[in-house]
Amino acid sequence: MSYAKVEQRLKSGGVVILDGGTGTELERRGVIMNPQAWCGPATLDNAALLEQIHCDYIAAGADIITANTYASSRLMLGAAGFGDQFEEINRIAVKSALQAREKSEHRDVLVAGCLSHMCPYTGGIAKPDQLKGISRAEMSDGFSELAQFLSNEGCDLILLEMMYYPERLAPAFDAAIATGLPVWAGFSARRNQAGEIVSHAEESDIPFEEVVQVLHEYDVAAAGIMHTPSDVISNALTILREVYEGPLTAYPDSGYFKMPNWQFEKVIATDEFLKFATQWVNNGVQVIGGCCGLSPEHIAALEPLHKKKIERR
Repeated sequence: MSYAKVEQRLKSGGVVILDGGTGTELERRGVIMNPQAWCGPATLDNAALLEQIHCDYIAAGADIITANTYASSRLMLGAAGFGDQFEEINRIAVKSALQAREKSEHRDVLVAGCLSHMCPYTGGIAKPDQLKGISRAEMSDGFSELAQFLSNEGCDLILLEMMYYPERLAPAFDAAIATGLPVWAGFSARRNQAGEIVSHAEESDIPFEEVVQVLHEYDVAAAGIMHTPSDVISNALTILREVYEGPLTAYPDSGYFKMPNWQFEKVIATDEFLKFATQWVNNGVQVIGGCCGLSPEHIAALEPLHKKKIERR
């Protein structure tokens, strides 16, 4: 399926199925994560397993698979001691997805390059290391390098994932838009103790309305909520709709992160996931998938939604 066909499906009210977690699926299958860069360096010694994961998502019905590049900008890899292997790691990540598509009966599957605004973590905990003092110029260089690499290696679109720090949005969006590829923006949210929908950032309650204002400044092909609990997504989408009228995406996480490991506790059951996804589609969402903690089994459970049509709002 060319991107033009995906675009036409969205314009006609069709539903597109995205894959599930990639880094967490590597971990679920026994791969050790890096304390500083999580799943980025894991690509190096696990190309065959990564390819199999992509194959499993294609077999489960995914129309789009995502390269394992969430945590593999030079900012992340350099802090973990893998900066000189930036090209090797990211080339393997994209190639694994492309080869999975080539071996599949479904060669019209698209390959998305993942670009996050992730910066190095304090060792052992899932909080950004503010002492790293990464400047906006450094972020721009790091994000741009990865985005262009993903484009050059053959990705069909760029997924901006886990967008939630307002000060990091512009460098990430600029980098993605500059590739000339279609860009889908995925924002991450949580519910604070007062029940308000705020940015995923744990250090302070940043109003989610503030985060999505970036969409006034950039023309993206789709936007939505990802790496967010299923029971928060609908409320976050309501806020997003205030600033964005294009195709909507929704792909939740399940479990929680304790650096460098995803905790597979109380992961949502496939039938419950389908209920949430059906609700989102009935409310106008056209791209459905999963993020951290969700597996090929969850994506296979979305099969009933593939044939649905929605009325664009």
